[in-house]
Amino acid sequence: MGAGGYAGSMVRGEEPRTGTFLGVPYDWRRPTKTRYKDRMWNPDESRVMTPRAFGWGYDINFYRIFHRRSK
Repeated sequence: MGAGGYAGSMVRGEEPRTGTFLGVPYDWRRPTKTRYKDRMWNPDESRVMTPRAFGWGYDINFYRIFHRRSK
């Protein structure tokens, strides 16, 4: 969510639940098992560091660490 999403939610009088601040992602939605799994064990995600399932910062996609692609 960019600055436009933030401004849109402020008009409604509520803080944004997801987005970035100073380039660091945050997600303040209630955590779910599915979201944790998608962030910490996701073969479809090419990144090792993914946005946290809950909170501010990054989680590690352990799938990418344990299943390195051979070149």
